[in-house]
Amino acid sequence: MAGALSFILAFQYFLLPFFHYSSIAANANYNLQSLGAKSDGKTDCSKAFLSAWTSACASTQPATIFVPPGRYLLGATIFAGKSCKNTAITIQIDGTLVAPSDFNVIGNSGNWIKFESVTGVSVIGGILDAQGANLWACKNSGKSCPTGATTLAFYNSNNIIMNGLSSINSQKFNILFDGCHNAKLVGIKVAAPGNSPNTDGIHVEKSTGVTIMNSQIGTGNDCVSIGPGTSNLWIETIACGPGHGISIGSLGWDLQEPGVENVTVKSATFTGTQNGARVKTWARPSNGFVKNILFQHLVMVNVQNAIIIDQNYCPDDHNCPNQVSGVKISDVTYQDIHGSSATETAVKFDCSKGNPCSDITLEDVKLTYKNEPAHSSCINAIGNSSGSVEPNSCLSL
Repeated sequence: MAGALSFILAFQYFLLPFFHYSSIAANANYNLQSLGAKSDGKTDCSKAFLSAWTSACASTQPATIFVPPGRYLLGATIFAGKSCKNTAITIQIDGTLVAPSDFNVIGNSGNWIKFESVTGVSVIGGILDAQGANLWACKNSGKSCPTGATTLAFYNSNNIIMNGLSSINSQKFNILFDGCHNAKLVGIKVAAPGNSPNTDGIHVEKSTGVTIMNSQIGTGNDCVSIGPGTSNLWIETIACGPGHGISIGSLGWDLQEPGVENVTVKSATFTGTQNGARVKTWARPSNGFVKNILFQHLVMVNVQNAIIIDQNYCPDDHNCPNQVSGVKISDVTYQDIHGSSATETAVKFDCSKGNPCSDITLEDVKLTYKNEPAHSSCINAIGNSSGSVEPNSCLSL
């Protein structure tokens, strides 16, 4: 019996490599250069990319689109998935995709690289260079400029993997997920100066089951921003800075708006950021909500607003003066958060007077300002604290 079992195991071991290499051989592979793309950074490669996409979509086998080393100019491009038969397409980028140097070319297109209604797409490696510096300068000068394009956007898509991708010099948002289900982002790098306007690192909205891990994000806006309709979001091991922190919101612009729930942010480090763990809602009527949120194992290094809920968010007092946020915030936990504040008030809960925050929990929090205990401020905030909490909790029981 033992001899028969040994034979079966040995036979299976022999066959494994055969099946492995057979599956690789069966894959469809499309090299961008073979389809006419030039790696000079000057010749538009959009047609070659779309040709590869069309062929990959038509394949009944897993397909790989390969971008060799070099720089490849790409205009505003849409990868449509509605007629795509393939649910296993890998885009392996060993080079750099560059946007047109003239920001007007894609500046009003909404997105530079857009995936719509795709399933099972993996983007592995590579650099996306949107060359946004001139547009930032235009915006910062107060001139009339295009709004700018999001570098990489996925809309209404499922089962997306992104691994080892770098986004630099984005005109606007770097990476966007809207209306998506099941996405895993690992090893993402985002780089833009702290004064680059509206260059959110990763923005998620109306999406479920998104995971963001082991990533470095430095930008001119939120490192990660979480919009309406987001649920079951997991963010772990993030280095954030420069930037505006990890923000839920802004929410509550619309009266009828889906809520945000089941969000975990853990093991993140914020360095020199405007905010750390932030929830922000417009001071406007809304039926939106925020609930079941966990901020855990966070390190703050010279952060202006380490822990903040701002329900009177109203930049320039425009469209919402003297109004009250209708967004209901509840069940938010801050656990094991340590470090230094760049301002005297490290914990600020400025909640809606019409819909006070409830079930806010502070546990094992220690934040200092100039090596002294920082201060806290609470308005319309109900909750409790446990363990050692510095600054002292100001939450109402």
